[in-house]
Amino acid sequence: MNRWKGKVAVVTGASSGIGLALSKSLIQEGMIVVGLARRKELMASRMKNVDGSCRFHPVKCDVAQEENVTDSFKWIKDTFGSTNILINNAGLAYLGTVENTPSSQLQHVLNVNVLGLSYCSKEAIKLMKESQEESHIVNMCSILGHTVVPAKNGLLNIYSASKFAVRALSKTLRQELLDTKIRVSNISPGMIKAEIMERYWDAYPKLRNWPAMNPEDVADSVVHVIAAPSVVEITELTLRPKNSKSTPKGKDEDENLSAHSTV
Repeated sequence: MNRWKGKVAVVTGASSGIGLALSKSLIQEGMIVVGLARRKELMASRMKNVDGSCRFHPVKCDVAQEENVTDSFKWIKDTFGSTNILINNAGLAYLGTVENTPSSQLQHVLNVNVLGLSYCSKEAIKLMKESQEESHIVNMCSILGHTVVPAKNGLLNIYSASKFAVRALSKTLRQELLDTKIRVSNISPGMIKAEIMERYWDAYPKLRNWPAMNPEDVADSVVHVIAAPSVVEITELTLRPKNSKSTPKGKDEDENLSAHSTV
């Protein structure tokens, strides 16, 4: 990670979970980190006791609002000149079937998980191309971007569809950026112990007993991906909790409940 010291990383959804853990890890690796999230005060509070916290810059931004994203990246350009790393981590899900979930919530999932990622990538790529430096876009996907969770294990309407879209977008960006210095990686974690999962565990209590990773585990893996030599592009990384429940005979491995995702 030495070559990234002093470089600028943008992390969306940085107020909690994986985004917060990533912000801490990158700060400790000597990077300047800009956190984008709706809860600016919470980001600042949770980062204030981190060594090197002076290099963390919280910015209030709803990635589902394109104008918010444009303004945030204008501030980044005016303040730092560019960004070298973008981690598209912001994401959400609502419980329920497609039939019974309000259309406004379905739209919100797509706006954050798919369009928000696209807005941030669009603005970051402009800065990355201008700087002509080595750069990296990391898209936080999900195991549920590879399979649809069985209904008996929970109902997440279009969440899986949004994460399938993230995988496709990662591949699309990689193809579009072939002749640049910008790498693109897709990271697909399984179940994570994070506060955003609390309401899901409340609805499906049995999931509390299933193996799960910590946000810091995912952050460590993302750092590994970023630290890879510039000639190496880790395009896809799948993370599962160890010792997860065995898959019923005859079922596809990805139908395993342990594959149920962080949101």
